[in-house]
Amino acid sequence: MSGFEAVAKPAKGQQAQSSAKSVKTKKKKRRAKPAAVQAAKPQPQNQPQNLANLTTATSATPLPAAATDLVTSSTKLDRQSAKKVFGAARVPATSMKSRAIGSYAKGCLAGAKAINLNGPAWQVMRPSRNRNWGHPDLIALVERLAREAKDQDGWSGLLVGDIAQPRGGPMLTGHASHQIGLDADIWLTPMPDRTLTSAERENIQATVVTKSRKEIDKKVWTEKHAKLIKRAATYPEVARIFVHPPIKAELCNWATGDRSWLAKVRPYYGHNYHFHIRMKCPAGFAGCKNQWTPSPKDGTGCGDELAHWIGTLPWETKKRDPKAPPPKPASPLTVASLPAECRSVIAAP
Repeated sequence: MSGFEAVAKPAKGQQAQSSAKSVKTKKKKRRAKPAAVQAAKPQPQNQPQNLANLTTATSATPLPAAATDLVTSSTKLDRQSAKKVFGAARVPATSMKSRAIGSYAKGCLAGAKAINLNGPAWQVMRPSRNRNWGHPDLIALVERLAREAKDQDGWSGLLVGDIAQPRGGPMLTGHASHQIGLDADIWLTPMPDRTLTSAERENIQATVVTKSRKEIDKKVWTEKHAKLIKRAATYPEVARIFVHPPIKAELCNWATGDRSWLAKVRPYYGHNYHFHIRMKCPAGFAGCKNQWTPSPKDGTGCGDELAHWIGTLPWETKKRDPKAPPPKPASPLTVASLPAECRSVIAAP
């Protein structure tokens, strides 16, 4: 029986028994009837339907399993860790139209599509993470990049890293972004000319192409790497590409002719074995928030901007005043912290 059926009509025997009671009692019941009717009033049709496609992380509070549970515990859901709730989702919200909701580091994903683990020009790495889901437009872009890199840039194929979870949202481990299905990591390790085993996909380590935060590894880096990143950056749908600072420096030294694509290539920590593609919000989708457009003064970001990242300032640890009180821990990101529509994404079948 559903929660909406919890207040049932009295049986005939009960009605007869009631009619034998005093008029005074009947009047009391009539006065009480509106409250009963109110209690039995169905919930709005746009309430979330179920959470049957979710599994809970080991440390997560168990999630509601049906609409009635969700209606009565919506406040409880709002207070739960968004990482645990979205990290527990194993399948996408396929009943909803494909939409990237919110911003790259604070949002969710409806109607996600998975990139196949094996393609004609790619293989997915770390499949046990279940992060090979994305907005269909991004999946099409990654597949296109892989095919063109193989056909035109000398790559045997691409190794695809993390994209997003089945319903997007924050992850239990790793990325702060990758929440709305518009971010994808591409390894800088060439794909072998054979199908990798499941064990290999989980355990092979990516090749680091830098010696330090200032220097590229010439023994590893090739022109094929430069061509691949340039190809991705020249796609109009791409908003940004994140790379380790020495990679940006190498691209600045290598590029000739029209160098405007370099403005999209942004130096950032931790991208020494892969590059990170960030796609623009698909046109016509309200609720998806684009990041600001890179517009370095020199048009490429190869000047002062790159010098800043090659320097020491971004890497220095800020010294804390020993007399100052300890900083307050950051508040946990809860479901209520995300766009309101993300509740529907979690609850959708």
